[in-house]
Amino acid sequence: MTGFDRIVVVDWSARSKPSPARPARDAIWIAEARGGEIACHYLRTRAEAETWLADAFGQALAAGERMLAGFDFPFGYPRGFARAVTGQDDPLALWAALDERIEDGPDNANNRFAVARALNGLFPGVGPFWGCPRAETTPDLPERGTDRRDHGLPEKRGAEAAVARAQPCWKLFTTGSVGSQALLGLPVLHRLRQRFGADLSVAPFEAPETPIVLAELFPSLIAKTVAAEAEPGEINDRTQVRVLARALSRLPDPTLDDWLREGDPEEGWILGLGHEEALSRAALPLRPPPLSNDCFALPAGVDWTPVDDALALLRARLHPVTAETEVALGAAEGRVLARDLPALRSNPPHPNSAVDGYGFAAESLPEGDADLPVVPGRAAAGAPFDGIVPPGHALRVLTGAALPDGVDTVVLDEDCTLGDGRVAFRAGTRRGANTRKAGEDAEAGQVVLRAGQCLRPPDLALAAAVGHGRLPVRARLRVAVLSTGDELCEPGGRPGPGGIFDANRPMLLSLAARWGHEAVDLGRVPDDRDSLRATLDRAAAEADVILTSGGASAGDEDHVSALLRAAGALQEWRIALKPGRPLALGLWQGAPVFGLPGNPVAAFVCTLIFARPALSLLAGAGWTAPEGFELPAAFSKRKKPGRREYLRARMRDGRAEVFASEGSGRVSGLCWAEGLVELPDGPAEIKPGDPVRFLPYGSFGL
Repeated sequence: MTGFDRIVVVDWSARSKPSPARPARDAIWIAEARGGEIACHYLRTRAEAETWLADAFGQALAAGERMLAGFDFPFGYPRGFARAVTGQDDPLALWAALDERIEDGPDNANNRFAVARALNGLFPGVGPFWGCPRAETTPDLPERGTDRRDHGLPEKRGAEAAVARAQPCWKLFTTGSVGSQALLGLPVLHRLRQRFGADLSVAPFEAPETPIVLAELFPSLIAKTVAAEAEPGEINDRTQVRVLARALSRLPDPTLDDWLREGDPEEGWILGLGHEEALSRAALPLRPPPLSNDCFALPAGVDWTPVDDALALLRARLHPVTAETEVALGAAEGRVLARDLPALRSNPPHPNSAVDGYGFAAESLPEGDADLPVVPGRAAAGAPFDGIVPPGHALRVLTGAALPDGVDTVVLDEDCTLGDGRVAFRAGTRRGANTRKAGEDAEAGQVVLRAGQCLRPPDLALAAAVGHGRLPVRARLRVAVLSTGDELCEPGGRPGPGGIFDANRPMLLSLAARWGHEAVDLGRVPDDRDSLRATLDRAAAEADVILTSGGASAGDEDHVSALLRAAGALQEWRIALKPGRPLALGLWQGAPVFGLPGNPVAAFVCTLIFARPALSLLAGAGWTAPEGFELPAAFSKRKKPGRREYLRARMRDGRAEVFASEGSGRVSGLCWAEGLVELPDGPAEIKPGDPVRFLPYGSFGL
């Protein structure tokens, strides 16, 4: 029997009182991975956790599903302990013995220190258990491990000896006291084992060939991965169970089955020990393959590239480069959905009333006007009527209330007359009036949102309505932005002779952030190839894609092109475009580089036309082409053939006006404009009133 439908990971707690009502650390956290989704649960007491686990196991069995449940405390003790306590080497007999000794109340009050003292009394010397509050310290349960002596047992199991960060199971108090977790956790597992009998096995003590398998875990096996995957402000215990559940759910079935069979049949074993690298890989977000080295190569013989051909090449050769991860619903706005999202339950989940009024079965109405007795009680949203409405009777129902058996139609309050326990209303109410059908918005299992959707507030509402608390999304595309040139000065600074302020970098950083990407500011780089090389190295390490401005042509100081050419990664696209034309494309250590023109207007236009759809595709949101519409021109222009032109424009009185100058350095024109007028590649003579294509800034996501 291989393969698990559900993975449950439990971070146990030895608290002696209930955990805070507000989720906190050092409490019981449970992550459940099922069907690609991961749900996290916070439980305040061990009694609540035992009930949750029993319910989850029962639900899995009823659904015909197989479940792996992992716990972060030792399942066994160093060799010799079980025999001293039970007279045999069977660790499961030790579980039963601990269950007989441990008292653990519904409020977490327990006798673990008294039990540890009694167990220590079975051995010579002092120990092996140690650690307790100072008030609990006695000669047979010392406060410090160094006070023990001559008890005759190993300090660690083989599993702990193989893990540098693992604590001994004898330690009962302060940080890392897994001994208390084991004393209070193993009795719970024993009771679950007794309850589910032949349907449950314990690895590695028993063959993992049952519907429910229990295993020992240690999240610190992949501590660095856990830390790297933490969400902002997330409690570490929650991160641990979430990331470990994701990792186990992604392991191939044969791999997980093999791991479950490893280990010492007396001492137990940590699942995944010795396979940390594979476990970490499975825990990481899914990453697409890298771009190919020739993804920007132009077809042989191509020199000048028309705009449409350039866009088609980019669209065909790029693919998403962002990893898949998951976030809480409330943190998903603006993120790109990584996978199709099915409804976990129907919306509405049951037929319900759309109004306040009285419900009844339409077929039971008399001919003509109705006069029906009213059944005592009512149905309200969240408070359904517990009963059946007999034919020929009515029930008080409120908006959103689930319709009980015997009700398929509702009549409005305003259309009713009440008196003496009866309700009267006019004939003509149609069956199903003022009601909503179950699943009329979405049925369980139906795909409600498609992969690649950039999530908006309405999308989050729909995801919530069909039961999702966390969503599979792509990591934000990290866009590194740098400017090149000795002449550049930081805005607000003091430019030197011939110097200018760097206008491109603030603009490009703002565009990247506006489009939902993570903008990485790499500053200004002088006209020095060593400095530029070091900055590009940093950009490739910190970002998924790199935007540069300046240095993209073939002049002496065009170092972006020179470095890409030296690395064998340059493709100089001479786009038949105005403003713009030079566009240096390449890969630097696997990261795509868009070498944009240095003139701000040309950089802005090339970013909108080329970088924006490419970034969207790289981010996993698909190719985004701007939507334009025709307007009568409010200008005159004669255009030569050979290049597509984009004019800064705005709409006034239903006509397209264009900026007075076409100079690429006139940044003020970008502010004056509300979009671009796109003129075709061929020759054109535009007169006032002629139709032209207007692309509003809004169609570029601005």
